Amino acid sequence: MKNTSNKKASDKLIFALDTKNYEDALSWVEMLSGHVGMFKVGKELFTAVGPKIIESIKQRGQCVFLDLKFHDIPNTVARAAEAAVKLNVDMFNIHAAGGSKMMRETVSAVGAYADKLGKPRPVILAVTVLTSLDSADLAEIGYEKSANELVMHLAKLAQAAGVTGVVASPQDINVLRKNLGDTFVIVAPGIRAAGDINKDDQKRTLSAYEAMKSGADYIVVGRPIRAAKEPLKECHKFVEEIAAGLAEK
Repeated sequence: MKNTSNKKASDKLIFALDTKNYEDALSWVEMLSGHVGMFKVGKELFTAVGPKIIESIKQRGQCVFLDLKFHDIPNTVARAAEAAVKLNVDMFNIHAAGGSKMMRETVSAVGAYADKLGKPRPVILAVTVLTSLDSADLAEIGYEKSANELVMHLAKLAQAAGVTGVVASPQDINVLRKNLGDTFVIVAPGIRAAGDINKDDQKRTLSAYEAMKSGADYIVVGRPIRAAKEPLKECHKFVEEIAAGLAEK
């Protein structure tokens, strides 16, 4: 029973491949395959090495979250999303701040293109407010809403546009789940170990246990595992936290 629980928990863990080196990224994939549910390829890695890293991860039977946060005019984002479908990514994201039209056109284009190619439709996530920003940062930019208010506003726009779910701070999970239902996917980045909250540039985060207990579908962990003396052991700690959080839901 414990193994089944841990497998389910590990599927919820997304590891952030935040490196600009192809070989380094692959070494993490080799180490953590079977211990995490998905690998996140972000701007740094994708810009440095290109689509081949996605191809290599998929060749190893692993899932990919393409974290490029598309934000542009509707047609440009829709075409970029089609390219993501062609790369066989399992999940990718767009900025909700791009507006309803951009999100709707992207959802429509992805569905049509995936069906045309006979591929599964990837999960499309809308980025609400970056976890490195708080209400003071948003006020500086010119937003009148608080971080929590803006997250909810953008998440509702995304859901109405047909987007699968959102990327949101763990601290927003409870209210998102309450207002947007159980089927709307919530991915929480910036997760830290229970004793390491608020030690870096992530301002609105929680532990893995708290995030899962609150209702997150997936959590993203990078630095805490990469920087650990024993990365695999640290990975297993996060899986245990996830399992405990799931049990408390």
